[in-house]
Amino acid sequence: MSNIPETGRSTRVQIRLVVIQVLVLSLLGTLGGRLWYLQIREGAEYAKEASGNHVQQVVQPAVRGSILDARGVALADNETRLVVSASRTELLKMPDDGKAVLTKLAGVLGMPAGEVMEKVRLCDAKTPQPCWNGSPYQPIPLTDEATAKQALQIRERAEDFPGISAEPQAVRRYAAPGQANAAQVLGYLSPVTDEELQEAQDTDSPYLRSDQVGRSGLERQYDKELRGKAGVTRYEVDNLGRVIGEAQADPAQPGANLVTSIDARVQRVAEYELNEAMKAARKEMDRNTNRLYEADSGAVVVMEAKTGRVVAMASNPAYDPNAWVGGISGKDYAKLTGKKSNYPLLNRAIQGVSAPGSIFKVIPTAAAINAGHSFEGPYECSSSYSIGGQVFKNFESQSHGAISLGRALEVSCDTVFYRLSHEEWKRDGGNKPKKNAKDWFYKTSHQFGLGALTGIDLPNEVPGRVPDRQWKADYWKANKDAWCKSGKKDGSYVERIAYENCLEGNRLRAGDSVNYSIGQGDTLVTPIQMATVYAALANGGTLYTPTVGKAVISPDGKRVTEIEPEAHGKLPMTKKTLNAVDGALEGVATRGTAAWRFGGWPQDEIPMHAKTGTAEVHGKQTTSWFATYTKDYSIVMTISQGGTGSGASGPAVRNIYNALYGVSPDGDIDEKKALLPTPQKTLPKVRPDGTIAPPKISKDPAKDMRATEEAESEETGTEETETAPDGQEQGATVNTPPPANRDTRRRDARRGGARRNGRAGRSAGRARRAAGRRSAT
Repeated sequence: MSNIPETGRSTRVQIRLVVIQVLVLSLLGTLGGRLWYLQIREGAEYAKEASGNHVQQVVQPAVRGSILDARGVALADNETRLVVSASRTELLKMPDDGKAVLTKLAGVLGMPAGEVMEKVRLCDAKTPQPCWNGSPYQPIPLTDEATAKQALQIRERAEDFPGISAEPQAVRRYAAPGQANAAQVLGYLSPVTDEELQEAQDTDSPYLRSDQVGRSGLERQYDKELRGKAGVTRYEVDNLGRVIGEAQADPAQPGANLVTSIDARVQRVAEYELNEAMKAARKEMDRNTNRLYEADSGAVVVMEAKTGRVVAMASNPAYDPNAWVGGISGKDYAKLTGKKSNYPLLNRAIQGVSAPGSIFKVIPTAAAINAGHSFEGPYECSSSYSIGGQVFKNFESQSHGAISLGRALEVSCDTVFYRLSHEEWKRDGGNKPKKNAKDWFYKTSHQFGLGALTGIDLPNEVPGRVPDRQWKADYWKANKDAWCKSGKKDGSYVERIAYENCLEGNRLRAGDSVNYSIGQGDTLVTPIQMATVYAALANGGTLYTPTVGKAVISPDGKRVTEIEPEAHGKLPMTKKTLNAVDGALEGVATRGTAAWRFGGWPQDEIPMHAKTGTAEVHGKQTTSWFATYTKDYSIVMTISQGGTGSGASGPAVRNIYNALYGVSPDGDIDEKKALLPTPQKTLPKVRPDGTIAPPKISKDPAKDMRATEEAESEETGTEETETAPDGQEQGATVNTPPPANRDTRRRDARRGGARRNGRAGRSAGRARRAAGRRSAT
């Protein structure tokens, strides 16, 4: 008999289990029914309501990094302004969509009501500017020029201005230190476009719809570094736009600072002198057209010879980049892009192309020597040169007899280069070119970097043009139909040219080569290309890639990324040829076509080299070119429809050198007055907090320099009396011994002999002038 009780279920337990099972099945059935009701029967309605609940982001723009000159002076930075903004979401909650509030606000701000309302509308394909192309949940700025009184009115009467805010914000400022504009170098900002948003979506630097991006100049080239990273706060909102919670917040990160090689003081002097040269040219009579020179545009580049860094770059006409801050008006935009203003947005230093004239002759000089011709010659510099029935004249029909290539550069003899280029053209087969034509004159241009981009760190540079055989063939193919349609054998000059081009525009003819040899014809260059070439002549033959950016410094100042100079080639010249050309270009400044512009220059202490150029352009007045260099800098200036090289551009270039080295009108050097006697090598000093301490700069260095020169002239009783013979670009009669080569000059300078002799010579000169004045009285 066992003590274990019998197993089994009692009636009470079974009933309980049945009840529980019924309850569970009932609950499951109820839940299933409810799910069917919500997801199937009412699913579409609830999906529609849920779609209105989503996350919207509000952006806090990052503070954009500053653009500084080489010494730390701000060229572009940020300033705090009172910005009045409108919340579009709040305005749309009002019965009239906020029209009454905006109208009242316009009265306070002194703006037309229509203009205020246009600014809060959203941009689309049918809505023209002005409109808002940012997020509709982002406060829309209406003005960044509100006064403290206006902001106080808005804030104190908040009940009258719902959805309107008036807060201090950082906005871009182009400071123009010392009146240095630098507009085309700096560029400007404008809102990001939909296309840019899409393109940058999957990159490591995506845009936000509220971003302002660089449109030209350094602002565009270094946009990624300057822009920083905007802060984003994400809000959960319902389908009515009401905020129901905050999802996430990322703080803004300021952009890095860009240090450039620009010196604001030199930049101002370059801009001022270019403008003054253009104004002076407009007062001169053009003997060819019997009207005043138009001098409608120009550019100047000041470059470090040994690095390719740009110290100053000016383009005229210019504009105020602050016009773009806060959104440009339609009226201002029309001014900047209209034909009447002559397109000031163009940076003519890197985008302006024209025939270079005689400053180009250093290239055919090198080409002739590479082709086997002697530098010493002699070569006949006749007043003209004939090919068939066509006569090619020397400048002003001057004849200089049998001369060397060096002397041909000094007096800018065209016919020497005509003969050489014609000889090479015939050697290559003439109208029936050989298969292995050497084309030395064209090949050498490419080796000098022409016909290609220099690679400067500025956007939209143009390559210019070397009109070689390949270009001729391509150009003819592209234009043949138009030429054949408009050309006439006995028509106007343009029609006859079109007729000839239709028949044989693909041929490199003798006349093409002759014109090309003196920088005329279809040859096109930019000022930055020629500044690079002349800098290479100064530094011993190295072609550097021009740069404006010098270093990128993080906002906290702890990371400094220097932008090192880079060489991209060597001039196709032996050291012997380079020294010979160097000596000839020094002769241009001392006894050649530029000598009358460098009278009294301290040549023994700061050897000057120059080449003048006067380029003819069909249908326009001549283009003035002036290319120069010292051991430290190359400076190239051009003025469209400005006249001769030394006549129009020469005085301005001389004045820029005076400012750089502290040279007075009588040739004395005052290092205290020198703006930049040697290139700036060090970077600005960064404080522990990441800020950069800028040095002081005067209100206008250019006018300070002019005032000093005038005061010195009054003290000494001297005045400029140098004139070109007959007003022409001819060599001054200066008896100067042949220049020593580059190495000899540098040895003399190191020994100090040249400096002592130069000072003694100028002191004696001043004594003679003083004695002369005493005798006269």
